Amino acid sequence: MTAIARVAVLNLRTIAPYRSQGLVLLGVAVLLGARSPVLVLPALGLLAAPIAAYPFNVADKAGLETLYSLLPVTRRCVLYGHYAWAMASYLAAVAVGAALAFPLARVEAVPFTGRTFLTMLTLAWALFAVNVAIQFPLLIRFGYTRVSVLATTVPLALLFFIIVKLDLTIGSVQIWLPLLWAAGLAAMAASAAVAITTDRKRLRYGKPERDDPTGTNQRLE
Repeated sequence: MTAIARVAVLNLRTIAPYRSQGLVLLGVAVLLGARSPVLVLPALGLLAAPIAAYPFNVADKAGLETLYSLLPVTRRCVLYGHYAWAMASYLAAVAVGAALAFPLARVEAVPFTGRTFLTMLTLAWALFAVNVAIQFPLLIRFGYTRVSVLATTVPLALLFFIIVKLDLTIGSVQIWLPLLWAAGLAAMAASAAVAITTDRKRLRYGKPERDDPTGTNQRLE
């Protein structure tokens, strides 16, 4: 297992005691799906963002900065581990969403074709990517306690503005599916680059890069 993967697993273990809150979010998605199964995937994609960010909350409350500083990994690996955890959160969310959406659509007699599924999956990705891409650099630079409200409201306000301004509908979104996937990936990559820069200023996580300029010899044991 690589150092990045181990940091992602550490994030999972960090929030494991708070899994009941995740079950509450899942219950909200189920209630939403009972009314509109088509919206289950986007809802879970949106809810996956705060789950991905929750390790920052635990880190602030429990003082895990010290633990991160003692780990034999570079800051870059720790940061990439946070983004790897975020991607794992998205994949888990949409897997649960797919498992819920199809049966609920059948029970409610709602058309849910493969094309609709792909569209909702893409919307879930776009919602998730925009949230994480904006939140993570802010959380890494300032910490969860200081900017949690700002980091949550800014991406939501941006998404609302885009939807209203472009008058988006399911039909209109379908022609932009490849672009939305590419834009989400680009946003995540740009976010990681910004996070590395902001982290250097805060000097919060991991060991300084000078300990291992190449970053190839650092491992999380």
